[in-house]
Amino acid sequence: MKKLPKVLFLCIHNSCRSQMAEAFGKLHACGFYESYSAGSKPSGKVNIDATTYMAERSIDISKATSKSIKDLGIDIFDYVIGMGCGDICPLVPAKEFINWNIPDPTGTPPEFFRKVRDKIEHKIVEFTKAKFGGSND
Repeated sequence: MKKLPKVLFLCIHNSCRSQMAEAFGKLHACGFYESYSAGSKPSGKVNIDATTYMAERSIDISKATSKSIKDLGIDIFDYVIGMGCGDICPLVPAKEFINWNIPDPTGTPPEFFRKVRDKIEHKIVEFTKAKFGGSND
């Protein structure tokens, strides 16, 4: 069985943006790479709005957990994608670091939250096409 590249979506709390990115990664990149998310200082919970707005797209993250990079048990990732929260990604061993600079939608009106969710999905699709030549969209 072919070993798939590992992609980590990193944010400080691993409660919102990185959780949505991991879920979209699993949706669009099946067969291209393994999708993970983690935080440098996990909050211990997933943002309820992220759960709600992902459910609008028929994606269930209600059982997801906010986790630390150490919880993943992976020594090195192929790609670490910072969601734009100022976290210091080089602390995570990776072959390539990317920063997406996505604003935190926590506590924002539904329209803004949905725009952020949709931007994350768009970036996942573009990343998958650019790095792996395809997307399962």
